[in-house]
Amino acid sequence: MSAAMGGWRIPVALLVLCSVPLTAGTLRLVQLAGGPAVMPADDRWAGFPVALVLHIVGAAVFAIVGAFQFVPRIRRTHPGWHRRAGRVLAVAGLLVAGSALWLTLFHDPQPGTGPLLLVLRLVAGTTMIGCLVVGVAAARRRDFTAHRAWMIRAYAIAVAAGTQVFTQGFGEAVFGPGEVRGDLLKAAGWVINLAVAEWAIRRSARRLRSRPLVAEGASA
Repeated sequence: MSAAMGGWRIPVALLVLCSVPLTAGTLRLVQLAGGPAVMPADDRWAGFPVALVLHIVGAAVFAIVGAFQFVPRIRRTHPGWHRRAGRVLAVAGLLVAGSALWLTLFHDPQPGTGPLLLVLRLVAGTTMIGCLVVGVAAARRRDFTAHRAWMIRAYAIAVAAGTQVFTQGFGEAVFGPGEVRGDLLKAAGWVINLAVAEWAIRRSARRLRSRPLVAEGASA
């Protein structure tokens, strides 16, 4: 029972991490659809910006469905669901990254941000697309270890907005606001997520390498 509960800790933690940006995105969609203005108005999104809608919807699907791909029990007992969800996630992830690049290149930047964040967003979006493409290619050739590693990296980039809530919130409380400072604090969100992703990938690889040794000891 405790092992089963432990398998759900990661998706629950990921959903909590993403809760703030997902809530903000949902409220923005409600506002764009003509609902109550529960968020401050943003002149950048006049009319019905398709790229922003695709970005919010794609991010919600990628964050929520992707979180459950980390549950080992689901992967073992429902491999068909895992594969179908993976196809949905590949499309959603490309929508997230592609729309992010579009918004960065063809819309006015967020007030209070500078050219550093623009470059970082271009790098993050391009890198996420690369991770998804390589990850899907690895799955097609049945290299599931590489597939899992690249999809973890793509997910880490995608959910950095949740981490940035903390890096910017606590960072500005300690160091004060500022354009460059704010851009660097957002960059810290990507760095932290990718560092955790690499730790998880290497930890999983060490476990896989140790399994034959454990099996040999048991048979002896």
